[in-house]
Amino acid sequence: MTSAPRLVLAIVCPVYNEELVVPLFFERILPVMERLTERFEVRLVFLNNASTDRTLERIEAVRIKWPATFVISMSRNVGYQASVECGLRNIDADLFVIIDADCEDPPEMIPQFVEKHEQGFDIAYGERVDRPEPPLIKSGRKFFYRLLQRVADEEIILDMAEFSLFTREVRDAIVDDRSSFPFLRASIGRVGFRRAAIPFSRQRRIAGTTHYNLMGMSIFAVAGLLSASTLLLRLPIYILPFWILTLCVLGVWSVKAHSVWAGLAALIVFATYIGASVAFTALYVARAYKNGLQRPNAVIDRKRSNLPPRLSDEL
Repeated sequence: MTSAPRLVLAIVCPVYNEELVVPLFFERILPVMERLTERFEVRLVFLNNASTDRTLERIEAVRIKWPATFVISMSRNVGYQASVECGLRNIDADLFVIIDADCEDPPEMIPQFVEKHEQGFDIAYGERVDRPEPPLIKSGRKFFYRLLQRVADEEIILDMAEFSLFTREVRDAIVDDRSSFPFLRASIGRVGFRRAAIPFSRQRRIAGTTHYNLMGMSIFAVAGLLSASTLLLRLPIYILPFWILTLCVLGVWSVKAHSVWAGLAALIVFATYIGASVAFTALYVARAYKNGLQRPNAVIDRKRSNLPPRLSDEL
């Protein structure tokens, strides 16, 4: 009687110019993977976001020590979210773990995710309770995600990022979303399933420098807001009564007091409302247009890739 085949666990690691990080990351995650091979077939999949340094060489060196190492290279730098989405669409496994290679999210937590899965949870994720950042940036992050939770059309999981484990069913539900700007943490909240949070404190990078600056954070925040909420599209309707009331008050004041300033104020209020309404509508129309094109958010550079096999190919 043959034993049942082991489930395939894919550890997905986005990288961009991380030649210093990859060897150190592998040293940290190797004991974890060796421990997990007792129950799973563990595959290490790097998502190379068009790195221009020696990241690919470092990954080749990892493959010598861990043959089940694969790489999906993007044809250009498409950003973190799009590269992860591309990986999820092109990796076949029973379980998926997403983890950054800089070890700010500790690899040693992965067995805890597996334990939660074995307890019946479909999603296990790291709940970031603290991180080594200046207080102002930490406060800004907390404010943004709590604001996003209040205004989002669907559930937003607080203090969650992409550091997580989830099942194939969850992956399939996530990639059904054909957004031109993938926002994975919002997608994970949207699809539901049973979730378990494991609190932890983010650590410092093990090497190199972050590629994520204040400008990148701001762009990500705006794009995430547009992806998760239609509030800005609905806002002109909500404030329409107050806008009309304000214009009426300014109009009466202008007529009775013969005030030029009241008329100017009314003109400014009118122009601001119309301009903001048009701008908000244009943002969502542009996003809807891009979504409607159904273009892939990333293209794989197959010459620089070593794609993991499909499970159906191994039967």
